[in-house]
Amino acid sequence: MTLRDGRGPTSSGTRKKRTVHTTIVIGAGFTGLGTAIKLREAGIEDLVILERADRVGGTWRDATYPGAACDIPSQLYSFSFAKNPGWSRTYSPSAEIHAHIEELAERFDLVKDIRFNTEVTKLVFDKSEAHWVVSAGRKKLYARTVVIASGPLSDASLPKIRGIDDFAGPKILSARWDNDYDFAGRSVAVIGTGASAVQIIPELVKVAGSVKVFQRTAGWVMPRVDFETPDAAKAIFERLPIAQQAARSALFLAHEAAATGLVWNTPVTTLIQQAGKLHLRMTVKDKWLRRQLTPDFRAGCKRMLMSSDYYPALQQENCKLITWPIATITPEGVQTSDGLQHEVDAIVFATGYDVHLEGPPYPITGIDGQSLQQEWSGHPQAYKSASAHGYPNLFFTCGPNSGPGHNSLLVYVQGQIEYAVSGIRAIVEQDLRWLDVKKDVQDAYNVTMQKRLSSTTWMSGCTSWYLTADGFNASMYPGFATQYLRQMQDFRLRDYEVSSVAAQRLWNIPRDLAAV
Repeated sequence: MTLRDGRGPTSSGTRKKRTVHTTIVIGAGFTGLGTAIKLREAGIEDLVILERADRVGGTWRDATYPGAACDIPSQLYSFSFAKNPGWSRTYSPSAEIHAHIEELAERFDLVKDIRFNTEVTKLVFDKSEAHWVVSAGRKKLYARTVVIASGPLSDASLPKIRGIDDFAGPKILSARWDNDYDFAGRSVAVIGTGASAVQIIPELVKVAGSVKVFQRTAGWVMPRVDFETPDAAKAIFERLPIAQQAARSALFLAHEAAATGLVWNTPVTTLIQQAGKLHLRMTVKDKWLRRQLTPDFRAGCKRMLMSSDYYPALQQENCKLITWPIATITPEGVQTSDGLQHEVDAIVFATGYDVHLEGPPYPITGIDGQSLQQEWSGHPQAYKSASAHGYPNLFFTCGPNSGPGHNSLLVYVQGQIEYAVSGIRAIVEQDLRWLDVKKDVQDAYNVTMQKRLSSTTWMSGCTSWYLTADGFNASMYPGFATQYLRQMQDFRLRDYEVSSVAAQRLWNIPRDLAAV
């Protein structure tokens, strides 16, 4: 029996009826709330949002480290259908972004649909009933469709470094900041020089007694031109939404132009590198330090870093850059491969997030009992980053090959949301049991993706989290954001194997009646 509108089957009239929702959305950050907003707009009212924490916000709820801010301009780091005219700065701090997400939940009346403190532990597709069984501990929920909207930066853990458990002082992870620890006058080691580190280090240098920065690989750093938004501009954006849209469009096009050097390995990439070296030369006077901070890979191969105060912080008297590899963590601090022992009071691990290339951090079982984690353990693949063969009625956001190397993640996410909503609308409006992307369609799409990726900067020789251990790029989309959005706006039912309710009912008719 097909399950819809909250109705469920009974076995001989004795089994308790299941409530089967139209859609379950996993995650109540930007992506999950945006999905719910667009589902409501499409007329899908029977939805539930599952959130493992006790409030909305996702990454921006958890990013409380000093200096935390977006490295994409705020006007572009939002949904076009839910803009914020009151951003305080060009690049807004994390607390303001979190407040915006909370405001979205209130403005669109989504709080009533969120089940907080509910962490998903398993997804299983029930083929006979054509719905997903969503486990959250001992609880079970049921839905015709599921959208995984937990985002790529939802989990983090300490890195695997020899001796890490031996350190006697506080071990503070950038993604899980300890706001109770007082850094004033302390000696601190910072391990990592990526996107969070270039925000944390300048703030730590202001208060700590000493800061030792342990760098494995120097990154390309561009100046971040960050201004306070004038009140007049906020007023104009409030009264004339078209003005804010024009500003957003201008920023979008500027970032699109950057793709010619950050996505593809071209002469423009060399120009970007020259700009990065000029910024380094103008900011760092010491030649030896400049040499240590000069990357040895093409711009764009790793994530570009945006900061105007990182280089100055490294040159403060209480800060020292260390480029010798870490040999081990000791009870007293960090020992490098040159044999030196660096004694510190605390270690900050600015080592990023656990990006789950192999799928979400809970088991997902498909239509024939197959495991998504096993299928994605080598080379994760999906169709348009949103659907995977064998996992019907399941839609991914931030799935394989959906990452931007030059533009706002939320621009890409908005396209993913619209694609998922198109699929869910087709299921509901045409009363389908399921949609399952065809294997040959998925395979052909991924052959094209990998061919296009071969000429990108991400494949130009560096090691990054974009790649699997054997160098397979499962993360990034090899093109302009406009190209990505165009493919996501084109939901084609012919790309899917369709199981309809009408066909299932006919199949279940007894043979003697079918012959009448």
